Amino acid sequence: MSRYQSGYVYEASGVFFVRYYKAYTDLPPDERAKVAERCEAKDKPLPDRVLVSHRLCVKDDKHHSRTCKAVKQLAADHMKTVNAQSAPVNYLTVAEFWDKTYLPFVIENKKPSTVHGYKQIWNQHLSGHFGKTALKDYKTPTGSVYLTTLAKTLGKHTVQHIRSLASGMFTHAVNVGVIESNPWHDVKILGKTIEPGETAHYTLEEAENIISALVEHVDAQLIVTLAFFLGLRPGEIQGLRWEDIDTMPDADGVRWIHIRRAVARNVIGETKTKASVASLPLIAPVLVPLALWHQKKGKPTDGWVFPNSKGKPVDLRTVIARKIVPTLEENQIEWKTLYAGRRGAATILTELTGDALAAKELLRHKTIAVTQAKYVKAIPEALMKGIKLLEAASSTNEGPAS
Repeated sequence: MSRYQSGYVYEASGVFFVRYYKAYTDLPPDERAKVAERCEAKDKPLPDRVLVSHRLCVKDDKHHSRTCKAVKQLAADHMKTVNAQSAPVNYLTVAEFWDKTYLPFVIENKKPSTVHGYKQIWNQHLSGHFGKTALKDYKTPTGSVYLTTLAKTLGKHTVQHIRSLASGMFTHAVNVGVIESNPWHDVKILGKTIEPGETAHYTLEEAENIISALVEHVDAQLIVTLAFFLGLRPGEIQGLRWEDIDTMPDADGVRWIHIRRAVARNVIGETKTKASVASLPLIAPVLVPLALWHQKKGKPTDGWVFPNSKGKPVDLRTVIARKIVPTLEENQIEWKTLYAGRRGAATILTELTGDALAAKELLRHKTIAVTQAKYVKAIPEALMKGIKLLEAASSTNEGPAS
């Protein structure tokens, strides 16, 4: 918890310093990085507080010892500033904890896309709700009433995301010693929730119509085929380099594309999960626009597959807004997002193979349950096929006795 510090004065190489504790999250980014590196090397968790030193003065006739009045006054003046910057726990607001402690922690430990999502939730929902409330004064019923109100107008998943962020922040406050318990632990929605709508997906015919409409934009064609036929996420498409694509087929005559990184919010980083790093076989619907785009770019052997004017990975939102959507609108074709293509790929594979295993491997999910629950869409044809099989099976049995 926050506490008053007097500091410890010491001498080193003819210079006086004052040593005191500083919250890890209040350290400059470069110093936090050094602390994190040391902890990782020793396999230790990140500390809540770190010992730091502040240079006071050079040893001279006036400042002759660490206990002399002049040196002690310099130390006292500095420590006043330090203690003033450490708000007492009783007065620390939720907003102050977000700004000074939790947001820096999130930025350092979460992916850019996650940080962006957290900021959106904070700005749109939680900032106004918490206002100037102190951490210690927030109660469980307040959270339950707030979520119940939100549940009347927002979807179930959106409300869950809001609850998750608020609870995570208070849990962090508990773990760094600012409060004793998390009031959001028992927060519940006291009523019905709005079930999320069905997520969109493309049929094979819709995907082919889009690819045909984009004939004048081969880069856009390649982008949508990577999503529609190989199930790549937008960030994975942005993160592709020419070195990730085999130029020659293997012994079985297959060329492969290797997913090794992703780009989120213009930051190059790791893929969403470890399982997302994988190699996928290139098939004809992808190979054709790939060859055309490779030729148009001068047959490069390295570099980003989709670079912007500055040689960095392109922001796919720009391509979608400037090329894909206008072209499809001209052809009166609906645009449902790249993720709709990813869902469509899972659905088509499941229909063709009879189960979701191939779709799970294509999308690189950790478990097949995720694929089935969120990516494989209902297939009316599969239902009819099953009903007919049931009918055929039942017809072999003897009818009712006369």
